[in-house]
Amino acid sequence: MAELNFHHLRYFWAVAHEGNLTRAAERLHVSQSAVSVQIQKLQQQLGHELFERRGRKLVLTEAGSIALDYADTVFELGDELVGTLGESGVTRRILRIGALATLSRNFQIKFLQPLLGRDDVELVLRSGSMDDLLRSLETHRLDMVLANAAPLRGTGITWVPHLIAEQPVSLIGHPRHSHKGRRLIDILSSESLLLPTRDSSIRTGFDTMVDRLGIRPRIAAEIDDMAMLRLMTRESTALAVVPPIVVEDELKNGVLVEVRRLPDLRESFYAITPTRRFPNPLVRELVPALAEED
Repeated sequence: MAELNFHHLRYFWAVAHEGNLTRAAERLHVSQSAVSVQIQKLQQQLGHELFERRGRKLVLTEAGSIALDYADTVFELGDELVGTLGESGVTRRILRIGALATLSRNFQIKFLQPLLGRDDVELVLRSGSMDDLLRSLETHRLDMVLANAAPLRGTGITWVPHLIAEQPVSLIGHPRHSHKGRRLIDILSSESLLLPTRDSSIRTGFDTMVDRLGIRPRIAAEIDDMAMLRLMTRESTALAVVPPIVVEDELKNGVLVEVRRLPDLRESFYAITPTRRFPNPLVRELVPALAEED
């Protein structure tokens, strides 16, 4: 197969984002016919139609969507290369990290601490759903994804989850509500609770624990976002089931207290990395298991 003509790819990329030949031609400062010819050549080389016409608009085919994912990556990396090597001869590395939108911000900051403030490192941080983040990982738009659960792997999967930390889970509440000397079973039976939602690994462990104890908890709220759970814990009189790291600042300042550590209940954190021949070396600095594999 002949080498890919990046001139053709640039024309395709412009049309895909504009959705219109005329606007793409204006953007590229060429004639509409020139754009059309270049796209036809790219389609011939790839062996697939990249667009279908719907009225006056060009819509990507399935092959076109795949091609656009690669084109976005190619031109994004090209811009990064110019920016990285074009700054007074200083080589800077870029690390693109995705994190679940609901993941503890305090944990993320602690995890990234070794790279913060370094002149040779630029961090690009994105948040989203697990499905969106894994798609970006597979198309090389991200170097790593942070999550509090290891996603199921199917056939053809090109990423690996690495356990990077485990955090204890506790009952957290206001210091004015004293629970000193009370048994855990009594606290869980009588107090209103703020809980993660049922799709959380913490919630799964908590439900198993109260079922074993024969308790039906009084649920004040179920919250899927750790940042919101942190705020609700500060504003509510209910006790929260949460890792202390989520409310670390409030515990240090005495705004909240750790009422009781929940036995055998922990939250796991994973770094999900692609199986690449040329992985980003900054990933190895953050994930010791990868460095040990070298």
